[in-house]
Amino acid sequence: MAVPVDGDKSGSVPREGSGSSAGATTKGAGTQRGGGADRRAARRWAPWPAPRSVPSLIGSACMLIALIDIASGVFPRFRHSRVHALAEVLPGAVGPFAAALAVSVGMLLLFLAHGLKRRKRRAWRAAVVLLPAGAVAQFSYRHSLVGVLLSLLLLAPLIVHRAQFAALPDPRGRWTPVVNFVAMALGSIGIGLIVVSVHPHHTRGIPSFDERLEHVVWGLFGFEGPIDYRGPTDDLVAYTLGALGLLTALTTVFLALRPEQPVARLTDEDERRLRELLARHGGRDSLGHFALRRDKGVVFSDSGKAAVCYRVVSAVMLASGDPIGDVEAWPGAIERFMRMAEAHSWIPAVMGCSETGGEVWTRETGLDALELGDEAVVEVADFSLGGRAMRNVRQMVKRVERAGYETRVRRVRDVPQEELDRIRRAAADWRGSGTERGFSMALGRIGDPQDGDAVIATAHRAAPSADGDAPGAPGGAEAAPYGDLKGVLHFVPWGSDGISLDLMRRDRSADPGLNELLIVATLQAAEGLGVRRASLNFAMFRSVLARGERLGAGPVLRGWRGMLVFLSRWFQIESLYRFNAKFQPRWDPRFLVFRNGRDLPRIGFAAMQAEGFLTLPVRGLARVAEAEPCVHVPRGTAARGPGAPEAPADQRGPAEGRRRTKV
Repeated sequence: MAVPVDGDKSGSVPREGSGSSAGATTKGAGTQRGGGADRRAARRWAPWPAPRSVPSLIGSACMLIALIDIASGVFPRFRHSRVHALAEVLPGAVGPFAAALAVSVGMLLLFLAHGLKRRKRRAWRAAVVLLPAGAVAQFSYRHSLVGVLLSLLLLAPLIVHRAQFAALPDPRGRWTPVVNFVAMALGSIGIGLIVVSVHPHHTRGIPSFDERLEHVVWGLFGFEGPIDYRGPTDDLVAYTLGALGLLTALTTVFLALRPEQPVARLTDEDERRLRELLARHGGRDSLGHFALRRDKGVVFSDSGKAAVCYRVVSAVMLASGDPIGDVEAWPGAIERFMRMAEAHSWIPAVMGCSETGGEVWTRETGLDALELGDEAVVEVADFSLGGRAMRNVRQMVKRVERAGYETRVRRVRDVPQEELDRIRRAAADWRGSGTERGFSMALGRIGDPQDGDAVIATAHRAAPSADGDAPGAPGGAEAAPYGDLKGVLHFVPWGSDGISLDLMRRDRSADPGLNELLIVATLQAAEGLGVRRASLNFAMFRSVLARGERLGAGPVLRGWRGMLVFLSRWFQIESLYRFNAKFQPRWDPRFLVFRNGRDLPRIGFAAMQAEGFLTLPVRGLARVAEAEPCVHVPRGTAARGPGAPEAPADQRGPAEGRRRTKV
């Protein structure tokens, strides 16, 4: 059936063969599902197939063979057991070099197993070449017809189901060979230590751990080590270690010589097209402007009227927020996104989409949705410091103002370049962690000329004199490298009449309450800037925290809330919710869209990597080396995911130092 691209209105025109356009939406900290008929129809129609079991079974079989091969090559007793009789006829365990070849092939099969499970075409090609090679080895060295038969039997399902192994390779850069070298070297050293340690009755003397490690390292390079073995054991250990070293070198060289296939990034043309879509439809979603992060890729619908921005992390294709552009064209962009995920065998996921976006995603793809939390949105016309509910904020703002702080709220285009440079340096210096955090609700830059509509709110206080008396004396210059600048909030545009908090940072020596002062100053100046609404921080699982503390809450809800409060010691979950609640906002739910529950751990791991909470050592070094002079911080953060602010002290508000993190 032909796939319509831009002809259907999300939420109004049902797809052919489906029931209603979108099923009922279930709110709460559970899953959002369309009606059963709609979901079954979407899955029948969807052009991207569900995960297949055959590649997974073949991958598991390869993993089992790999473990048997490694064990047969490493453990002497294992080679004389009944299991060894099976291992002897498996690919790789052949001839006089059986131990070395078994270990090497076992390591290769372990790598291939993961690729086969993900339906990677190159893993399939490697397996197709390796299995016949094992059959030839069986026949040439052992004249084993059984070994040849088993190799062909393993090869048969790969050939029969070859159409299912069509996934394209993942993006790779110059660090891929380095990662492979580190992983293979560590694995080879680990296996090598086992190899040199499992022959205690064939060694002269009792070697120490240092001697065994030295023997392994020398053996990986093809040289003899300090340990002496009796009989053929010496050759067995030498062949095994040499094979491991050769395997590490060959795979690293192979990856280094392959052409680089960099991760997708926004091109100038992509950014131009996205800005055009945001100019027409940017008022729909407060996260729309964050699609302009330049470390994201983008797929457009065939008509070019809608787009989905994404990043691939640990084989998870993460989109953030709602699709950009005309709602009627969303299905076309979503289809392209899903087709790309299927082509590469990536796990599709969407972080922080709105309720409407979640309904369209689940309807068009058959995916599920989980409510993550709520976004705090303040209507400028309704905001006031008067009343009992705002008493705490009002008192803090007045106290900070009496301490001598002043605020300035301006569009980025109105801030002098020299001051912008100082703000960038200060924001980078005040960052609470070594890693820049943020992805779904962080722009990654401050003061770009193309972001002239962004709003910067700054707090200023004259430096004290050398003797601590009147402010303004030159004696405090060294203690205030950024002049009188004490805090920064950065808001990105939300359509033509809204702003969305991106970065919240402050001098650690500033008085508590500075964040509240800056937010209040921004809301009070909003009308003069033509702003009617402001999106603040994202509060993860807000509904659970709010309902769990009410009178009559059940034991399950109280227990769930208690766990969130406990986790708030490390992640600003409760504190960020309470900070947002001070400003009496409207709470708009945000959702995570995913394929099935089995994918949630991987999606969570990938999301924490994308947001900057988890960094791999090699990639982390690469990011530090290539980082821009100043990247932004997620909004007050904690719940928004990566980029959460540090824990507030007293009435300090969200820890200042990171990005806002909306999801």
